[in-house]
Amino acid sequence: MKTLLIVYHSMTGGTLQMAQAAAQGAMSEAAVTVRLLPASQADADDMLTADGYLFATPEYLAAISGVLKDFFDRSYYPVLDRVNGRPYGLMVCAGSDGSNAVRQIERIVTGWRLRPVAEPLIVCTRAQTAAEIMRPKQIDAAERALPRVGCGNGKRSGYGGVLKRRRPAACVQHRRQPGLGRRGQAAQPAATRRNQP
Repeated sequence: MKTLLIVYHSMTGGTLQMAQAAAQGAMSEAAVTVRLLPASQADADDMLTADGYLFATPEYLAAISGVLKDFFDRSYYPVLDRVNGRPYGLMVCAGSDGSNAVRQIERIVTGWRLRPVAEPLIVCTRAQTAAEIMRPKQIDAAERALPRVGCGNGKRSGYGGVLKRRRPAACVQHRRQPGLGRRGQAAQPAATRRNQP
């Protein structure tokens, strides 16, 4: 039996709804146990006992939530070199973009040497005023289940429905195609990557 650990933080409910939808999809698989934990309660022991991970966060001020960052800070070194190669996915509930939160988590999990099994899901709520940002969110079921959700900025990224449509064991066995980078693009030589802004 495989264990999927979903670690999330949610203040206005959007990220929680996304995490719950992923948990429901994964629970439909008989060979998977799902642990849905708030980031404030999760720790390194939870990471070590899981076979795969899903990290879910709102984006605040172009960054992951402080509570999820605290989870990574508390868990990083106790887990380092002990979870190499395990699969992960990530979800971001953002007001307008979400890409900085994605990059921030990708840097952390790269240090852990986790491997992505799907593109990140970024759901944009379009909340731009203080009142909209603080208002409880309602993410409709269609958005939570879409394989790819865009932010209207020409970029499309997605994670939704992966666990619902695929057997999680298949996600664990996901391999990148040779010659392709993390996002399925042609891999660039290291020297080229360093010279880019």
